[in-house]
Amino acid sequence: MNSSFFDNKLINEKIKKDLENNLVSYNNINYVYAIMNKRNPANFSVISNRMDWFELYTQSNFQFIDPVLITASNRITPFSWDENLIVESGVKFSKLFDAAKDYNIVHGYTFVLHDNHHNLVVLSFFLDDLLSENRGKLERNKNKIQMLLITTHEKLITGYQNINGERYFERINDKEIFSARENEVLYLASMGKSYPEIALILGVKLTTIKYHVGNAVKKLGVTNAKHAIRLGVELQLIRPVLLDAEG
Repeated sequence: MNSSFFDNKLINEKIKKDLENNLVSYNNINYVYAIMNKRNPANFSVISNRMDWFELYTQSNFQFIDPVLITASNRITPFSWDENLIVESGVKFSKLFDAAKDYNIVHGYTFVLHDNHHNLVVLSFFLDDLLSENRGKLERNKNKIQMLLITTHEKLITGYQNINGERYFERINDKEIFSARENEVLYLASMGKSYPEIALILGVKLTTIKYHVGNAVKKLGVTNAKHAIRLGVELQLIRPVLLDAEG
């Protein structure tokens, strides 16, 4: 994770206090306000009253395989979720939910915001069965909660700009997760090309193609190339490219 990505403790603590003051009527509801850069999901920051869970979450880079975030990346309206949430690719991410169960996190409700600095921003609530009345209250007050997310994020953005200058977001968001060559390889693979075909198109050795795919698998924290390609497409991390061979 980029060490400068929304990591100012003073600003974040103020945001946390303001957020919790606005949520005081929701019976000690568990929440997370999270920011993920859409160009490079390794840039990820969390403000939450469940940091016991999010310490494990960030250490494990679960943001890459979190179906809640993947779903949010393709939505602008709030939605409910549970362990059966399936993203468009049809992949179920049981590893994350199995870990979350140990922290009594099995279902929730998420509000979504896409800012003009290429960030996906969510305000998610973990809904304990014992406090089921919170679900109804959230649904009745969707407009207010959505506005709370907008105003909270605006405060955060302003705070960081005041301290770091107007170009802060350009500096921290200027790098994409995949190198140009990794992106080319993944793009061609996502279009159905085999590794030998990709090697021929790019004019490199087959071992070089496997090396770049292996790097992508490691960066996304997944187990195989197929999963990396699916996830890259789902999160829109793979950019279309025009190669000379395609012209």
